[in-house]
Amino acid sequence: MQYKWTALSIILISSLMGSINMSITLIALPAIFNGIQIDPMNSFQYLLWILMVFGLVNATLLLSFGRLSDIYGRAKFFKLGFLIFTIGSVLLYLTPSTGDAGAIEIIIFRIIQAIGAAFTMANGAAIIADAFHHSERGKALGINMVMWTAGQFIGLIIGGILAVFNWRYVFLVSVPFGIIGTVWSILSLKEISIRSGENKIDILGNITFVASITSILIGISYGLMPYGSDSMGWNNPWVIFALVLGMVLMPIFLFIESRVEVPMFNLKLFRIKMFSFANLAGLCSSLARGGMMFMLIILLQGIWLPLHGYSYESTPFWAGIYILPFTLGLAIMGPTSGHMSDKYGPRWIATGGMIIITLSFLALASLPYNFEYWVFAMAIFAMGLGYGMFSSPNSASIMNSVPVQERGVASGMQYTIMNTAFTVSMGIFFTIVIVGISQRFPTELASSLSSVGASYLTPLFNQIPPTGALFSAFLGYNPVGTMLQSLPPKIVAMIPPQTLSTLTGTTWFPQTIANAFMPSLQITFYIGAVLSAIAAIFSALRGEKFIHESHHEELDEEV
Repeated sequence: MQYKWTALSIILISSLMGSINMSITLIALPAIFNGIQIDPMNSFQYLLWILMVFGLVNATLLLSFGRLSDIYGRAKFFKLGFLIFTIGSVLLYLTPSTGDAGAIEIIIFRIIQAIGAAFTMANGAAIIADAFHHSERGKALGINMVMWTAGQFIGLIIGGILAVFNWRYVFLVSVPFGIIGTVWSILSLKEISIRSGENKIDILGNITFVASITSILIGISYGLMPYGSDSMGWNNPWVIFALVLGMVLMPIFLFIESRVEVPMFNLKLFRIKMFSFANLAGLCSSLARGGMMFMLIILLQGIWLPLHGYSYESTPFWAGIYILPFTLGLAIMGPTSGHMSDKYGPRWIATGGMIIITLSFLALASLPYNFEYWVFAMAIFAMGLGYGMFSSPNSASIMNSVPVQERGVASGMQYTIMNTAFTVSMGIFFTIVIVGISQRFPTELASSLSSVGASYLTPLFNQIPPTGALFSAFLGYNPVGTMLQSLPPKIVAMIPPQTLSTLTGTTWFPQTIANAFMPSLQITFYIGAVLSAIAAIFSALRGEKFIHESHHEELDEEV
């Protein structure tokens, strides 16, 4: 096997494992919380941190790791990353504690895992670009991008299957692949990159960037958590301080990067038209997509599947199955679009993909909560085709447009922009949904209780916080059983058996939460459509095919 295909195979394993681990906990959270004996109704903060810490750490470290790799060698840091990722996976499987301590341990071990993934992500695309000639680079990068994006949805399916047996298997699945990838990369990956001639490390820039991005993302995370009597924490002084600090430090960081001799964030690369507009398109695309997955899971697990007779225990598995059309569309179009972009250029292929995604968001926004599945499947299949058309050519545009010695930084910049946008997107989407539910849920709850002759329970059921209701929908379980257990036995005894059966069944709570949830969900889909349309405009503005090596070869010939 030629070295380029060996390198690609190793990168594909790392991309698949990294992206799977970003989503696998999303679908397996009910089993994880049960396994470590955490009460879901009172653990919203653990939900957010377990889900978001992986992306937060990635966004914080990718840029620094990309620059270090340009200086000291990409293969070296990639191998180290695979090893750290595997150690984190083993620790997650062995999580010794339960309760709050168990949740904190999972968060810490996820951080370790994310550090390893940051090393591999910062170097994967650059190693592929080094190994492949530009005539095949788009296809290779396209396959890798498809693997990365598909892994996010494959994680949903694997998480749903493994969680049925044991929550620890959700983390164990990464271990054998991590071991194989670590050993294979140590034995096979070569240092063929052209290293940066400057070996200085931008210490001040690194510190400022890490402080800025960490402050912003932590502020967003805590802004989604309840604060005092408020359903969200945007009024929390510490949240405001963190966001303001991050916003102040970001322009300071950019100023430093414009003055320092060897910047970690090479602003000069934005002088390249293809690089600038491809990254802007990627930013808007990630803002649209980051929260979309969470919204679809809430819609399926908390509403649609229970309404169609699926038990709450089985919804995580079936949610993964019902999202398969997206993965199928992505798998079909990703490698094809990469090959086509090598031949015809990325501009109109990527732009067409974002237009399809825009229309798909509009189609999802038009659906009722009790939709026909084939319509939903067609919408997300088309969305998968669109992302397949966009992701591969866009990634190839970025890597093709920069000098060879800057590929590590370019890869780190690309994934930093994407991961930061993903986290911000979750913050935006969750805020819209929580605000909407906070306004509508009490009224819908009172109306639903009245419709089953249990309006006298309204004051007691109003104790369900909006975030708890959203959390219940996200995890796919009915909180009514938990509420009834907390009531005095004499009150429960007064509830007619038929009413009790209705309240604890699979339809009453999903219908109640749906009426409060759907208006906000539609808003998030409209926002996704607008962002995707803007991404299409940026994509069209990137210009025709531009390959840095070919451009300089032509200049040399002219000289």
